[in-house]
Amino acid sequence: MGKLILLLLCGILLAREDSVLSVIRSDAIKNGVPESFLVETFSHEGIVIHNKILDRFARPYEKKSWNDYRKLFVTESRINKGASFYVENGKALGSVGKQTGVDPFLILSIVGVESNYGRHKGQYTVFNALYTQISKMPRRAKWAKKELVAYLTYCYTDSIPPHSIKGSYAGAFGYGQFIPSSFNAYAADGNGDGVRMPYNWADVFASVANYLVKNGYPVSNPKNEKQVYKSVFAYNHADNYVKAVLELRDELRSTVLKE
Repeated sequence: MGKLILLLLCGILLAREDSVLSVIRSDAIKNGVPESFLVETFSHEGIVIHNKILDRFARPYEKKSWNDYRKLFVTESRINKGASFYVENGKALGSVGKQTGVDPFLILSIVGVESNYGRHKGQYTVFNALYTQISKMPRRAKWAKKELVAYLTYCYTDSIPPHSIKGSYAGAFGYGQFIPSSFNAYAADGNGDGVRMPYNWADVFASVANYLVKNGYPVSNPKNEKQVYKSVFAYNHADNYVKAVLELRDELRSTVLKE
């Protein structure tokens, strides 16, 4: 027992030296995350600051010209993979579409752009991506602090090891690439098992649809492209992104319906 207490005290002392922990501790505890969970998380040997993340923010895909951006996401390969994915998951997509009023091909397109239908989970752990931004990017630090608190809240509540989930350089994760606060706010339980999972397709489809609906998707008039555009723009505030998603949606629908 004495050894256990000593280890805990050492962990507390080690963690308290961490500048990132010092700025998120209060808000995390207010959100119900206990000190012991924070100590364990910030004492983990896997904490790394990735300088490459700074380079990625300096050259985001969304800043590319439309022609260059389009070549990344509206490709024959991605269209064909999406059509094959639809064969396997069309029933679940259609079910979510009926329940929410969201075009299933739009949901399909978003997961196609975000994760290439689940092929890309990300290069960095969500924790390290946000930790790096807080440590090295003053202009993003306030946003990243909020997201790290949201992420740790999710991990504690759902018993997820904080260093186990990989995501984007910005800290988005899951097949739908939600940032932590968006996951907490919009993720839905699509299969009815009582848990919202970022890598379960039924949950991902339901979560993407829920996000779009809560951000203005025109359920009563899905042909209102102006409102559809706005709802997708809320997902990622970049016109190139929205244009790619909508064009891929149309290509996927055309390809699937031909088969």
